[in-house]
Amino acid sequence: MKIIILGAGQVGGTLAENLVGEKNEITVIDSDQSRLRALQDRLDLQVVVGVGSHPDVLKKAGAEDADMLIAVTNSDESNMLACQVAYSLFKTPTKIARVRSEQYIIYQEQLYKQQDIPVDHIIAPEQLVTKSIKRLIDYPGALQVVEFAEGKASLVAVKAYYGGLLVGHALSALKDHMPNVETRVAAIYRRGRPIRPLGTTVIEADDEVFFIAATKHIRAVMSELQKLESSYKRIMIAGGGLIGAGLAKRLEHNHNVKLIEYHRDRANYLSAHLDKTIVFCGDASDPELLSEEGIERVDAFIAVTNDDEANIMSAMLAKRMGAQKAMVLIQRSAYVDLVQGGEIDIAFSPQQATISALLTHIRRGDIVNVYSLRRGAAEAIEAIAHGDENTSKVVGREIGSIKLPPGTTIGAVVRDDQVIIAHSDTVIEANDHVILFLVDKKYINDVEKLFQPSAFFFG
Repeated sequence: MKIIILGAGQVGGTLAENLVGEKNEITVIDSDQSRLRALQDRLDLQVVVGVGSHPDVLKKAGAEDADMLIAVTNSDESNMLACQVAYSLFKTPTKIARVRSEQYIIYQEQLYKQQDIPVDHIIAPEQLVTKSIKRLIDYPGALQVVEFAEGKASLVAVKAYYGGLLVGHALSALKDHMPNVETRVAAIYRRGRPIRPLGTTVIEADDEVFFIAATKHIRAVMSELQKLESSYKRIMIAGGGLIGAGLAKRLEHNHNVKLIEYHRDRANYLSAHLDKTIVFCGDASDPELLSEEGIERVDAFIAVTNDDEANIMSAMLAKRMGAQKAMVLIQRSAYVDLVQGGEIDIAFSPQQATISALLTHIRRGDIVNVYSLRRGAAEAIEAIAHGDENTSKVVGREIGSIKLPPGTTIGAVVRDDQVIIAHSDTVIEANDHVILFLVDKKYINDVEKLFQPSAFFFG
């Protein structure tokens, strides 16, 4: 596939890195020559220096025969204009734009049509991050929660702790512990390295375990791996930007929410527009303010300002002063591994959320959900099986007989409203939603080919 990426920042650069290894022809446009040079030094791709919405620059990048334009600069207007130019002059088939302004997102149904603003898919990072944090609040103790098939099934990452019922036991014991709950462990990471989960695999403390189950059973499975935490009731948010405000709005009717915003004008605005959230104007790293607002009684402290260092410092302070959980937003993905797991319980990156959403629209075959896991090292995919036994490599076949790429497992199948946990004798039917876990992303092309029906396939 021939793809033009507009913007060589963290999102554009990470996306290019993801796609170059998958046999795509990538060209990156940016006005910053040093950024492009750094990308070209480590990746096999083409670069063009210039303004990505200018027709001549797009033409030089190969827009005349490009399959896709992905505009991820920091300017919503530049991203949308580039999509317009690509459509009007070059008839680029697929156009994706990162859009951050709430004003554009509110009216997306009316705005983004071919006859108006021809953007096929918009990616709103702040909304994606807000949704991810909300899931972590809903499932206390989880490191990551992603949903499939409109929320019917979920893949959850948890750390196994001493005291968990399954710790020190083989995976086969899960069925004995929970005879009425079906689940599948998709992957285990031990000291940062993936382990293929078998029935004889013994769960150890500190293992990072990814399991899949019907969403209604998630809490029950979590209780096998760690002592189940109480629901979060008292939430403190540091930062009243789009993410902080959006999160407060989602949580305030079922939680006791306090929000700290540094800028007075913004604090006044939030106080007027949020219903039940208590808004304070101040510095979230001020121990006196945290003490006055009862930080020792807070279940989750969530730092989501635009400053990584401020987020890290305020979260560490909050945890030391008694907050049960500390979560931080980290823009620089290199920081995530450095801070998570110590005093900071969970660090999340808007770049990874954005990449996951972008990959959903880029993957070939009928792939309806893609989630980047473990800071981009692994992926979870939801693919729809099409065709029949004569045209498909998966339809009508038992999972045990399907030739999956190395490190790839099928965790579950969603058929209508039924979540079927995968076993070797489970037969895949047409229109099933198949949920796969990939330990090694380099095999993604092989997975895509599995779910592309062919008139010439005969078993």
